[in-house]
Amino acid sequence: MQSVLDLLHHTVTSPWVYLVIFVVTAVDAFFPAMPGETVVITAGVFAASGEPNLTAVIAVAALGALAGDHVSYGIGRGGGAHRLARLPDGSRRRTGSDWARRAVDRRGGSILTTSRFVPGGRTAVTLTMGAVRYPLPRFLIFDTVAAGVWSLYCGLIGYFGGLAFERDPVRGLLTGIGLSLAVTGLWELARWWRYRARRRAAARR
Repeated sequence: MQSVLDLLHHTVTSPWVYLVIFVVTAVDAFFPAMPGETVVITAGVFAASGEPNLTAVIAVAALGALAGDHVSYGIGRGGGAHRLARLPDGSRRRTGSDWARRAVDRRGGSILTTSRFVPGGRTAVTLTMGAVRYPLPRFLIFDTVAAGVWSLYCGLIGYFGGLAFERDPVRGLLTGIGLSLAVTGLWELARWWRYRARRRAAARR
């Protein structure tokens, strides 16, 4: 275990860690199997001891997430838009597409920001926003906010976990990931509760 910990410490404190953070968070935006959140939290844990630099970790993670989201948006816009245009009028898929377009037009910024904290959710939302041709300048503005908030959240969770267990980085890492999972779980529970409340309200009408 100590040798693994030493290797992890050597990797995270290397200048190359910033490139790793950028690449992983970018790819994670359109390929959710990549552990983007875990990488940023891990870097935050070790940043509590001085290396890497926390501000740089947060900034690079935000830039990576922003770049990856735009790749996902481009994929949706390039392939999805043509498929949506060919859907027959009145079909269920066309109706669903039209609904998604209206939802994105009304609440695109809030949907994009909140989906950043839902595993896999950000990929689905950015692909959809590209497919329905959500205006790119507005996408850039809202996605900059979303990526910045997300990277700050992940970096600080790791950092405070590292501070709490400065002499035991493994426990600090587990604490940071546990807190992240707990927040995500609470977020999903609140979203599910709101969804049920809306369905009940609609059923009473």
